Amino acid sequence: MQEAVRDLVRDGDTVAIEGFTHLICFAAGHEIIRQGRKDLTLARMTPDVVYDQMIGAGVASKLIFSWMGNPGVGNLHAVRRRIEHADPAPLEIEEYSHFGMVSRYMAGAANLPFFPLRSYYESDIPNVNPKIVPMGSPYDENDQVYVVPPLKPDVTIVHAQRADGGGDAQIWGLLGCQKEAAFAAERTIVVVEEVVDESVIRRDPNRTVIPGIVVDAVVEEPFACHPSFAQGYYDRDNAFYLEWDRIAKDQETLDAWLREWVHGTANHAEYVERMGAAHWDSLRPEESLSGQVNYGLYA
Repeated sequence: MQEAVRDLVRDGDTVAIEGFTHLICFAAGHEIIRQGRKDLTLARMTPDVVYDQMIGAGVASKLIFSWMGNPGVGNLHAVRRRIEHADPAPLEIEEYSHFGMVSRYMAGAANLPFFPLRSYYESDIPNVNPKIVPMGSPYDENDQVYVVPPLKPDVTIVHAQRADGGGDAQIWGLLGCQKEAAFAAERTIVVVEEVVDESVIRRDPNRTVIPGIVVDAVVEEPFACHPSFAQGYYDRDNAFYLEWDRIAKDQETLDAWLREWVHGTANHAEYVERMGAAHWDSLRPEESLSGQVNYGLYA
């Protein structure tokens, strides 16, 4: 992770850490903080605690987003301080709907100048975001839609359950816009629970969401999503999300947490070790295997 962030994430970059409900790579966010990146534009369909930590740590000057909050708990206090009180510095924001963000990634991935969508009809979001533009249909002058510009991150970071050494990454469980964000990016980092042999990937090719051809670095980092979860590997640490609400309410307690758990650890492996084996054992789900299919053997 240290090497991937050092080589691929640069000051001033637009960085997308995507993943929906699970597979949210907190470890990558922490390493970006450790390495002291500055003036980043953070993009994410659903910014939650990982971006509260990064914005609270001062690595970002802008946020591109749709829904935002500490899921199931409440506000992102560090983000709110930056937006409402410019404390400790202003934070520029650019807001879309969920589908608006997905559409921006799709336009970026397809190298399109814009992407049309109808879901902003009677919405107030275009009133606060001039980049959401109404446009008439070239086929029916009475039919109006909205268009959004492409989003092409300098770096997209996604977490997957497994990948081979060439970067072919497999995901199961809930999907967000990882694929679109990876294809739209100039550089892509895939973080996984385990790197497996290519033969494992080939046995189940339909689970390959991100092909290695768009991947610049593969990082094996177990428990990298904590306190988020990785389907089949560990569960969501709900107690952490509740505790983060208390920690983030005050910048001093947030800074103290960063000193202990980010700056005070050399890497994510040390973070995992400090949490203790009993904590990780408490988050392990019982086994529930998927069925098998016959692809057939063809000469």
